[in-house]
Amino acid sequence: MTYTTRPSGGETAQRTDPTAFGDPGAPPAEAIPPETVPSETVPSAAEAPGVAVAGAAAAPGTATAPATTPAPRPAKKRDPFFDNAKYFAILLVVAGHSLANLLNVPLAKGLYIFIYMFHMPLFIVITGYFSRNWTFAGGKARKLITNVGVPYVVFEVAYSLYDWLAGRNELEISLLNPYYLTWFLCALFMWRLSTPVWQQIRWPLAVALVFALLSYMSDIGGTFDIHRVLGLLPFYVLGLCLKPVHFELLKKPIARPIGAVVLAAGLAGTYLVMNHMSRNWIYWKHAHEDLGVGNFAGTLMRLAMFAFAIVCVAAFLSLIPRREHWFTHLGAYTLYAYLLHGFVTRLLNFTGWWGADWMHTPPGVVIVIVGALVVGTFLCSKPVVRTMSWALEPKMTWVFTPLRRPARSR
Repeated sequence: MTYTTRPSGGETAQRTDPTAFGDPGAPPAEAIPPETVPSETVPSAAEAPGVAVAGAAAAPGTATAPATTPAPRPAKKRDPFFDNAKYFAILLVVAGHSLANLLNVPLAKGLYIFIYMFHMPLFIVITGYFSRNWTFAGGKARKLITNVGVPYVVFEVAYSLYDWLAGRNELEISLLNPYYLTWFLCALFMWRLSTPVWQQIRWPLAVALVFALLSYMSDIGGTFDIHRVLGLLPFYVLGLCLKPVHFELLKKPIARPIGAVVLAAGLAGTYLVMNHMSRNWIYWKHAHEDLGVGNFAGTLMRLAMFAFAIVCVAAFLSLIPRREHWFTHLGAYTLYAYLLHGFVTRLLNFTGWWGADWMHTPPGVVIVIVGALVVGTFLCSKPVVRTMSWALEPKMTWVFTPLRRPARSR
């Protein structure tokens, strides 16, 4: 899904998805790197059509009229770092869902838990970062409706019908209870609406963390998958609080080896504890009572999970390539891969493909991961985007009234 965000204050407009993250409240390239100011290509005055060049010789006998046409705004280049980050983040998501059916293999189980500990926090932090300038002005609220709200309805219905036609579930379509992957769109819609509120609070991250911790202390129901909405809220607010200088720290040469060591240690630690913890913790949607722990122990566990996820997110970002590569442009369409790969994994579930004995071996796990990376890459490709843009980026100007500019005070 392609969102866009208008550059403001010298920021670089860039596409992003949900997931991702970006800003569905802006034009095609949702929320991408503001203020990361990469190199720009600025046309010279002589190259700009309709612009008079100072000091240029006029044709003989021709009067030179003063130029009145403003020069077009120079196109700004997207920062490849963030597109690369989104691309690798969606590969984590697809790989994680693929491993869910192979958890009897220790290799798959450890990787699965490790990925789930930080893959959605990673997406959400990036999404929050590119939502820093989100307001209800400039048509951004309309973009939120068309690029998040409408896809939520479309895929909520699509996944419900898909499972029903496969004979797996009774047909039940409820927009109040997000089904399967659609919870993220529901959460993103509410997080984005709350952005102006967090921008007014002096300690937004602390307040969001308190809300998250309190939400797990009681069973507040499953409407709108509210435990996930509140439980993962601190990562969105963290993204709102970040500035370009924080990402520059992760781009320093020393950050890369440190990040690699941190991720390796985190993966090793996951293998040590994976048989001593419930997997329900990593889904971020269960109250302490459902997990069989008291509020004190549950709160300590949640704080540890928040810290672990943030450290892994930073370590992962430190390994992201800084320059443009063949896959960089795919990062603009990661929401396509996020919403569509579920049909592939569920099809494999319905057909019993995961039951093959060879898959439940270490070599089988490696093959599944490679297949997931290929599928994730393909679902971000231009052919898929052209085919599915009607569902993820619908043109719905006919629904809205004309935009009205705020009246200027005299």
